[in-house]
Amino acid sequence: MTVSTTPEPDLSTWPTGRLLAVAARLVEHRWAAVLDDLGLTHAGLIALHTLRDGPLPQRTLAQRCQVTDQTISRTLDRLAKAGFVTRTPDPADARRHVTRLTARGRAVHERAVRAEPAVLGDLSEDAAFRAGLLQVITRLSADRDQPVT
Repeated sequence: MTVSTTPEPDLSTWPTGRLLAVAARLVEHRWAAVLDDLGLTHAGLIALHTLRDGPLPQRTLAQRCQVTDQTISRTLDRLAKAGFVTRTPDPADARRHVTRLTARGRAVHERAVRAEPAVLGDLSEDAAFRAGLLQVITRLSADRDQPVT
């Protein structure tokens, strides 16, 4: 067995954007493992989270989750198969479907929410950290169509 003599990088000197990218990748990997144990994916958790306040048409759910109609359709297929949601024809328009959270879906959503601190530690409750993330997401989402200068 060989021992590496390469020193650990001084992360404190890295650009903030790179730190954020590495942190996001590490959190996503750890969070995916937690969600997998619950029978969920990232997309599935967001769909359940969005449905917690009541049923929604599938297209509205896709828009609120910021995914395409095709992505939400595949996500809902998996969630319905697991018994986490039901989809029924919309009484106002039979061409559309309304998605509802089941009791099982609500329970798994609550378990995922309770599991978040195990991944993020105190950051999951840090209001300033969350506000900063929301600010970055909001600004960059608005700037998505703007050219980078």
